[in-house]
Amino acid sequence: MKIVSTRRSQVLAGRIAEFLHKPLVDVKWTRFPDGEIYLRTGEISDQMVIVGSLVTSDDLVELLLLTDVCSSATTTLVLPYMGYARQDKQFNHGEPLSARIIARTLGSGVTNIVTINLHEESIIPFFGVPVRDLSLAPDMAATIKTLTCKSPLILGPDIGAAKLAREIAEAGGWEADHLHKVRLSGVEVRIEPKEIPVKGRDVVIVDDIISTGGTQATAASMLFEQGAASISTVCVHGVLSTGAYTHLKSAGITRIVSSDTIESACSDYSAARIIADAINR
Repeated sequence: MKIVSTRRSQVLAGRIAEFLHKPLVDVKWTRFPDGEIYLRTGEISDQMVIVGSLVTSDDLVELLLLTDVCSSATTTLVLPYMGYARQDKQFNHGEPLSARIIARTLGSGVTNIVTINLHEESIIPFFGVPVRDLSLAPDMAATIKTLTCKSPLILGPDIGAAKLAREIAEAGGWEADHLHKVRLSGVEVRIEPKEIPVKGRDVVIVDDIISTGGTQATAASMLFEQGAASISTVCVHGVLSTGAYTHLKSAGITRIVSSDTIESACSDYSAARIIADAINR
């Protein structure tokens, strides 16, 4: 078995290779004058693991090129973050079901797939091959224990994140709740915890994805008004687009933590161990 990665996920792939005690294949990347991507890998084996998160269109092309290089092997695709997963329904006439076509495309050239906290589990059948969707909830709980929080309250920003919040809280022995919108008038909305008061509490907002940070920033403002002592946010996938980090810090959020499914300065914990364990199984 050998490990190979896209440019997006080099560090995570290296960590997975270390856990598995397997070699990491060297890849040389360049572009043709017209912008097309070119790659050339070192020698592959009869069992390959491709590691690559899908954030941009280039990421998709790189994954497809590596899949073709590994077409003679039994190949596991590790897809730590899958962009387009949120477009899992056709909300308006004329829209593509983006998650379906991306999943079908990625699944067509591999033997099986490993994902991490896939945004919508309903898209798993679209891949057309066996998929193991892993949860980083225990790792998130371990990370929260390192923050300067005393008996933190774990909050999901909406009902969709309530399950993740409960899993993290159970792993850490804490209380969990999720936020919901209370409409005060035709134009005014208040976001507040569903059951547990936050006054005097250290609050950790948890979610699978932080993209623009708008939900977390709005929630932080409301939670501070309700007397929260401090607010941190911990997510699986730190997309952090359009100035999200600055937006969150300016809202008073103390710590912004993500995993290395998308590698950045906020990647304070790793998905490598749980991925390596899944591959070994």
